[in-house]
Parts: sequence; structure tokens; C-alpha cells
Amino acid sequence: MNFFVENWTLIAAALVSGGLLAWPKITGAAAGGVSATEAVRLMNHEKAVVIDVCEPAEYAAGHVQGARNVPLATVDGSKDLPGNKALPVIVVCASGMRSQRAVATLRRAGFEKALSLQGGLRAWREANLPIATGNR
Repeated sequence: MNFFVENWTLIAAALVSGGLLAWPKITGAAAGGVSATEAVRLMNHEKAVVIDVCEPAEYAAGHVQGARNVPLATVDGSKDLPGNKALPVIVVCASGMRSQRAVATLRRAGFEKALSLQGGLRAWREANLPIATGNR
């Protein structure tokens, strides 16, 4: 018992770090995020489909080239999602927050390879990857 009393700060630090490591799994966000480079690899080699969950105005202002616009509120049951649930689906939003929620929804719908683009469109731009504008 003396050990715990004398080393409570070390124990607290271990619990906090363990909690931080487990947090993505607990929240469902760890369903995996991919970097912009990994997303490009998945698009080129595994025919990944890119879904942008931004609102239509945000999508029109700039999106990953070839991405389908399926706003977050309409992801559940959208007919714009790929029919083949075995394909990787890369979900994009402005910063990566909405896409994590969409990934959880997609996984519940059977898209086991749904992944969030880490850092969202901001990270895509920082990687100097192509951005399209307009509604197509």
C-alpha cells in the first residue's frame, strides 16, 4: 500500500497515458484515419471511394478531386454511397472532425474499410494534392 501512496503521481501519469491511447477506440474514432499520402495510395491501388461530408457550399468551395458530396446529416442511408461495401471509403471534411462521426455511421452500415482523412481537406491542401471546385 505504501508503494501506491508514495508513487501516486507515476500511477496517475500511467492511467492518463493509457486513457489517451484508448480514447480513439472508446469513441469509435480510431476506426482509423489515414494520411493524405495513404489516401492517394488507396485511391490509386485499391479503388477507394472518397466521400466529402461537408455541406454543399463548403464542397463547392473546394474538395478532393473525384469526391462525392454526401453531407454528414445525410450519410445514414444515402444512395450516393458505393454499392460495394468491401471497397475502402475515405471520408473527408474540412478538418477531420465530422469525417470521424461519418466513419462511425458508415461502419455501422457495413462499410468496414471506412477511414477518415486525418486533418481533413486542410491536410490534403498542405500535401499539395489536387483540389477541385464547383459541384462536380
